[in-house]
Amino acid sequence: MPSSETAAPTTPALTTSAPTTSAPTTPAPSATAERAAGTAAPAPVPPGIFLALIALCTAVTAANIYLAAPLLPLMARDFGSTPSALAWIASVAQFGYAAGLLFFAPLGDRVNRRRLVAGLSVVAAVALGLGAAAPGATALAAAVLVASAATVVPQLLVPLVAERAPAHRRASHVAALIAGLFTGVVAARVLGALVGQAFGWRYVFAGAAVLTALLGLASAAVLPAEQRRRTGPLFAGLAQLPGVVRGSAELRRACIRQGGMYGAWSALWTSLALLLTGSGTEGYGMTTATAGLFGLFGLAAAVVAPLAGGLVDRFGAAKVVSAGYVTAAVSVPLFWLGGGALWALCAAAIVLHMALVANHIANQTLALTTTSTPAVANTAYVVAGFAGGALASALAGTAFTHWGWTGVCAVAALWLALGWATTATPRRSATPLR
Repeated sequence: MPSSETAAPTTPALTTSAPTTSAPTTPAPSATAERAAGTAAPAPVPPGIFLALIALCTAVTAANIYLAAPLLPLMARDFGSTPSALAWIASVAQFGYAAGLLFFAPLGDRVNRRRLVAGLSVVAAVALGLGAAAPGATALAAAVLVASAATVVPQLLVPLVAERAPAHRRASHVAALIAGLFTGVVAARVLGALVGQAFGWRYVFAGAAVLTALLGLASAAVLPAEQRRRTGPLFAGLAQLPGVVRGSAELRRACIRQGGMYGAWSALWTSLALLLTGSGTEGYGMTTATAGLFGLFGLAAAVVAPLAGGLVDRFGAAKVVSAGYVTAAVSVPLFWLGGGALWALCAAAIVLHMALVANHIANQTLALTTTSTPAVANTAYVVAGFAGGALASALAGTAFTHWGWTGVCAVAALWLALGWATTATPRRSATPLR
């Protein structure tokens, strides 16, 4: 990152590559400013325990977005439908998360994050509980939409950790939370499938509701107390989004890169249960529990995350993103071969998760440090990623119905091509990526 990040040790490190919107903002205060304003000091817990608890909360809450995908066969059996006909519920979760990010994540720059994290955790838990009791697909989709919209806690915690991390270790600290996030994705797939197969998918949603409430409230309790002096409307951060994105070419590039990469991952990963549990020429005929174990390959992301954070700190975001896209490009033909060869499917899952996490850490670190409003910038970045993922998932479900696994792989290849085309555009910003 540029050397200007270390110029003021008591202030969150920021780059100065491009101006941002002139809308009134209140930058996140430094620790010194918080004490001067009478704000309570950070919670009296050791930094290692604090980071571990935040990472665990990130894992649990992130898992909520992916609960439905591995349980589609069980839901279909319960509702008298087919798994492919219910694939849209997985897209609803991603659209809900993107909507929640638009409205709630920018509040991290403006309101007390303790109260916000606690309130959203309770809302998400209640919605998951209602989902567990849903009588049909429509009611379940509505519950998933609300739960996903409230499951933006990770994107409130990541900027806080980035603000307080030393400049030379920022990507590594962000990587710790990203590792937690991907661990949650794996848990949603593996544990969700195992519990669903043994007790039913409704127990999975009920358990997720309990864990979300417990971890969300526990994390809120140890967060530093904040007294934000808000000016203007509560949701002014949402109005700032267009100006912040226009003002930073690096942020725009990070948004599109992530949209392409996450879209490719979503198309393949949300459709994988259809391939693994399907029968005939387009499926392996596995049970839901066995197919869920396939999610263990996602642990590659959690393993790679700390390494990727170190590489970003050392070599910069641009090189890591380029390497991630090359790696993802290798995974798509492997996934296509995996339609008939299980070994190729296993290898592809590992390769794609490595590419996704490297790309995500590099781009999110950039998004958090390229403007003076990190929560708003992070909102733009994550919304772009999840919008790309939701669209790709929706297209992948249709593609699987009409063209099988080959159609899903084609959707993934298209999203990667779009993201790479933007990545390859010559940089014009005043502060280039290292």
